[in-house]
Amino acid sequence: MMACGNRCILRPDRMGVTRLVAGGLAILAIVSGGARAAEQGGEVVVQATVDSGDTAWVLISSALVMLMTPALAFFYGGLVRRKNMLSVLMQCLMILCLISLQWVVFGYSLAFGPDRGGWIGSLGWAFLRGVGMTPNADYAATVPHQVFMMFQMMFAVITPALIIGAFAERMKFSALCVFTLLWATFVYDPVAHWVWGVGGFMRQWGALDFAGGTVVHITAGMTALAAALVLGRRQGYPEGISPPHNLPLAVLGAGLLWFGWFGFNAGSALGSGGLAGSAFMCTHIAAATAGVTWALLDWYKHKKPTTLGMITGMVGGLVSITPAAGFVTPVGAICIGVGAGVIPWFSVTYIKAALGYDDTLDAFGVHGVGGIWGAIATGIFATKSVNPAGADGLLYGNPVLFWIQVKAAAVTIVYAFVVGFVLLKLVDALMKLRVGEHEERVGLDLTMHREAAYTVID
Repeated sequence: MMACGNRCILRPDRMGVTRLVAGGLAILAIVSGGARAAEQGGEVVVQATVDSGDTAWVLISSALVMLMTPALAFFYGGLVRRKNMLSVLMQCLMILCLISLQWVVFGYSLAFGPDRGGWIGSLGWAFLRGVGMTPNADYAATVPHQVFMMFQMMFAVITPALIIGAFAERMKFSALCVFTLLWATFVYDPVAHWVWGVGGFMRQWGALDFAGGTVVHITAGMTALAAALVLGRRQGYPEGISPPHNLPLAVLGAGLLWFGWFGFNAGSALGSGGLAGSAFMCTHIAAATAGVTWALLDWYKHKKPTTLGMITGMVGGLVSITPAAGFVTPVGAICIGVGAGVIPWFSVTYIKAALGYDDTLDAFGVHGVGGIWGAIATGIFATKSVNPAGADGLLYGNPVLFWIQVKAAAVTIVYAFVVGFVLLKLVDALMKLRVGEHEERVGLDLTMHREAAYTVID
């Protein structure tokens, strides 16, 4: 089979057999969603066309993923001290605006545009030139190219917002804006191309990342660790730091994240068929399993199950199932969920305390560690019985995939940490990353934005 633009052409060698097989493939393409078939001079041509059901599902999924950034703002905002609540909301919403523009101007082209050596896309699609209302069969054969672009935009938006959890309460707003644009350009866009872009070298390896375990969570998590190290601890950490100021708000944010994650993972099927349903189911199962696991571990250690622990576990389960959602069975999802409860819990509870870094809201502990576990677990539990376009993992007799997943995760870990560290140092040298002692003591709501989240009425 030879791909040519939006068309798949089957050239017959032995006319009878090949045309029979080609006809069957054409019928399958039509049934699976919106392809058009025709015979031209002994060739069967499958033409990609828009399918309204698939398009509707991806549009809805795009809206669900967009909701995740405000949901993250409430989740993080409820966990910080009240004097910094608005600063977190402002940071998340500004990232939503900034990265949306960056994505349209050149980000999408760098991530998904015509390949340049397996490392980056060209600027051929800058300002969405050539990104129209007809499908691009390389990425989504039944969905308009613009809709696919919008869906991917929401991933690009939430990824740098996740990093906020590592430096909440102590980064200057101006520095955040500059760093976010640089990070999206030099970390997110290249890694997205490596894993998802046509010609990307990790895609050529056969690395699997259904919805962003490597592209989203490992990149954000490793840069979060770099940010915690570069900015240093908050004043008074850990003894003088108060608990979350509004835990119910954090619970609401976590619930909305879970809701939006169905678009994140099930939407990555790019169609409204059985694969989307399977990814939806596995997403829910893993989150539920991890939430229970984390609560039980807290119960064992502290003699009480905690609300904060349970919602943290839920988010960890969502993180870890993300790369595997479209490749694993329900049993695989449960196993990944257990690991997502145990491994990040151990990192947050013991490793963070032992090493002494101030990852404010555990962005590295949950997203970085959970993303690494999810990427590796995909190499263990993936099976072609769920998704023939994927590969069998270690448990299904294919240790090669396990090695590929480990290798892809390792490359991303090093790249995201090193480049993130360099970018943080660069911005710090140019404009200083951290607020002053007075601003940090008073709080970023008043000192950065001249506003307060809560007013007291006499």
